[in-house]
Amino acid sequence: MFLRNCWYVGAWDREVTRDKPFGRILLDAPIVFYRQADGTPVALEDRCCHRHAQLSLGVVVGDDLRCGYHGLKFEASGRCVEIPGQERIPAEARIRSYPVVARWNWIWIWMGDPAKADAALIPDWWWTTHPEWACTRPDPFHMRCHYQLINDNVLDVTHLAYVHATSIGSSSIAEFPVATEREAGKVRMTRWIIDRPAPPMYQNAGKFKGNVDRWQIVEHQPPCFSVNFAGCAATGTGAPQGDKSGHRIDLMALSAPTPESDNTTHYFFCFVRGFNRDDPATEKMFAEDFVKVFREDVVVIEAQQRRMEATPGAPQISIAVDAAPMAARRMLDELIAKEH
Repeated sequence: MFLRNCWYVGAWDREVTRDKPFGRILLDAPIVFYRQADGTPVALEDRCCHRHAQLSLGVVVGDDLRCGYHGLKFEASGRCVEIPGQERIPAEARIRSYPVVARWNWIWIWMGDPAKADAALIPDWWWTTHPEWACTRPDPFHMRCHYQLINDNVLDVTHLAYVHATSIGSSSIAEFPVATEREAGKVRMTRWIIDRPAPPMYQNAGKFKGNVDRWQIVEHQPPCFSVNFAGCAATGTGAPQGDKSGHRIDLMALSAPTPESDNTTHYFFCFVRGFNRDDPATEKMFAEDFVKVFREDVVVIEAQQRRMEATPGAPQISIAVDAAPMAARRMLDELIAKEH
């Protein structure tokens, strides 16, 4: 069961063009995206009301979308405005239209009651377009897993020591406790790793001469939005106390997995950094090496999904590092129950 009265990322802005319609299944619903002449994005039900042809196989005509089967033309509201060879258009000749907003280089879609769509509820991920931050925008992953497994993974940074041991992980992670807070519709997980060597990729980025104080702070907002504030600073420069003047690297991983179905997900994510903004080598590291890090998660999570499907109802235990993922799941369950 999905939370519907909320925003989801439906596509990268670059995926939706004037050239041709773009189809994608979201929350078990077939959606077609296209752009009007002024660039405004539109999202409609990807189904012609005549014989159920996919409108994503049609063509964009001005501000409208024409079915590629029998030529019915639909405007952005979903109303059919033309039937070739027929003057009268039945009142029921219409399909569903979805509210959409272009923001932070993504096309956001509201899958619930259109009257409740409020653009102010879109996460405020302003770093992605701010000139003081560089943003790396990889293509989404299509993953064969339930989207909540991705939420769990993002909120459980202990796995970095094992899944990402050669890149952003280190054995010292498990030495330090995690604090979990729930407030104002969010779950926050915080861990500080004090006076330890920087992990390989962080060391390559920051060229630290000694140990570092490293932070792992994840803020999660249901149903599927997470910001992983990460980075490190030279030990003793006051980072844990809020001092940002020392030698440091700041980065964020923004995650927005959108369910395709109960066991498949479109995983949208990007990386934002506040250092080496114009350095091609650093950009390459994020565009290639950090994407490889995320692909390491894909292997583990998809295998987890397969095992869960093969052994339904098998017992499992929870441990201390599960506090934040469990809090996020409870919060989402409460919202879904309230919606229904």
